[in-house]
Amino acid sequence: MCVYIAVCSLVGFIAMCIDKSAACKGQYRIPERTLFTIAGIGGALGVLSGMYVLKHKTRHLKFTIGIPLLLVLNAAAVFLVFCFL
Repeated sequence: MCVYIAVCSLVGFIAMCIDKSAACKGQYRIPERTLFTIAGIGGALGVLSGMYVLKHKTRHLKFTIGIPLLLVLNAAAVFLVFCFL
């Protein structure tokens, strides 16, 4: 489970890097739905880290509220898996 979360978080961080780079160059962007999906399936820590390390999407209310909320849900899921399985 820890490896899964680590891989998802790495994917989330890389996705934020790619999106930030594309935004600076005026290129095709990663859809917000995709970023939220990555965060929802376990990559919230990576997406949140990417937001603040890269200063990307930090002014968007749905990201500043939604991604930390998904991080809490990710943590709860990990807790439940470790406690009950």
